Amino acid sequence: MDIAAPTPEPNATAVQRDRKRVFYALLGAAGLVAGIWLAWLGAFALGWDMDALGIRPRDPHGLVGILTAPLVHASFEHLMSNTLPLGLLAALTLYAYPRASRVALPLIWLGSGLGVWLWARSSVHVGISGITHGLMFFLFVIGLVRRDRLGVAIALLVFFLYGGMLMTVLPREQQVSFEYHLAGAVMGALAALLTFRLDAALPRKRYSWEDEEHDEDVHATANDELEPPAPQDVPVLWDGPRPRHNGGGNVIVFRRPDA
Repeated sequence: MDIAAPTPEPNATAVQRDRKRVFYALLGAAGLVAGIWLAWLGAFALGWDMDALGIRPRDPHGLVGILTAPLVHASFEHLMSNTLPLGLLAALTLYAYPRASRVALPLIWLGSGLGVWLWARSSVHVGISGITHGLMFFLFVIGLVRRDRLGVAIALLVFFLYGGMLMTVLPREQQVSFEYHLAGAVMGALAALLTFRLDAALPRKRYSWEDEEHDEDVHATANDELEPPAPQDVPVLWDGPRPRHNGGGNVIVFRRPDA
């Protein structure tokens, strides 16, 4: 059996396009991370009241928090805990789904904030953890819906790293806004269902063993006339001569040795 030729490597144009996607994904994720750090450092240096920028449910003056609350964090530890998930999840979203992310990110940002303003507890809700929950659920759900190689791989990766977010959408700690987490998760899943068709699937790589199987099928079809007959079509020698077509039978006379 001949060995099939190896699958050709991506050309220079495809490699350059992929590098550009990686660059813009990292740039966008770095911009989001830099935004929350600059907002926190500026508020800390100028002595701003963080509560004024948070979401105060059902308070008309708290509507501005829908835009500003993700940039506000209650403490340095709160900021640090959100930095790595935001950077990683945003980079994966922007790389794998550049078109869908243009719709998903604003939808998660504004939708989660509006959900908190409508039905959350009467308190001040701040932090970008609602956005990170939305991105995690977005990547997980869109990977299951699309079922392409890249989407499934990213879905498994984010579930392995941040699968614990499934538990934080439930009330566990008094000082943690599970409402923000739950609203972000709902909006992330909704964004995935609405945008999973916007990005074309990456071309599927064809492996060498698939070409070998195809060649075997072609050769088998071409050589059907050279195949031996089926076992049931081959006469058996010890059954004797076949009967004549005129209705008579063949009589074989056995002579005794002493005759």
